[in-house]
Amino acid sequence: MKKILFLLLINYTLYANSLPTSINTTITSVTSDTVQVATSVEKGISGIVVHDYGNNLSAITHTLISTGDKQATIHPYVGLGHENIPNIKNSVVKGDKVIFGNFYNNLLLIAPNEEVYRKTKQTIKRSFIHPDIYAMDLIVYDETKLSLDNLKGFAQRNQVGLVLIAIKDYVMVLDPISSEYLLKFPISTTAKDSISPFYARFDQISNSLFGTEKNQKFLNYYEGIEQIK
Repeated sequence: MKKILFLLLINYTLYANSLPTSINTTITSVTSDTVQVATSVEKGISGIVVHDYGNNLSAITHTLISTGDKQATIHPYVGLGHENIPNIKNSVVKGDKVIFGNFYNNLLLIAPNEEVYRKTKQTIKRSFIHPDIYAMDLIVYDETKLSLDNLKGFAQRNQVGLVLIAIKDYVMVLDPISSEYLLKFPISTTAKDSISPFYARFDQISNSLFGTEKNQKFLNYYEGIEQIK
């Protein structure tokens, strides 16, 4: 039995280690709102354009979202804004450097309870932003539910590259900038309860989002997660 559990853990770790990683490439051609890059990149992976000004000066100018193969669409870059940092207004040009998955080492894991969170996290050797921070963000911005929009905003403000969402016996991997699901991998858990709307450690902070259904059935958690739009 121990051998079986050990083999299952190895399999889950292998799946988890198949998470996408960053890809460095360059722009080979540009149209009004799309680019072609030198390397084939999976659809849905987001990245940044870095322009070299010379004299060891460079800056992020745009966001790219891969549409598959070697194509990507151009979008404004939204980073950590600061009044003393000027907005970059360069156009995307041939030869600009691109880093796809620039923050893919930083993960946010959404799980129904601490057990699922802990078991999933221990199979993945990357940096995790605790869901407490996302929960606080929802409260600060007066959000009433999880959505692709508030996940994107949170990711931009906190340099989150991927969002992992535990759903029943597998984990969905979301690029929050493109709002595209990239893959899924299996997990195994025997947990029986869940926290609404997801696992966080401070259910006393908000009665509207946390603490009202601490021991609800998994079904309610999954229904809420599946309604993320």
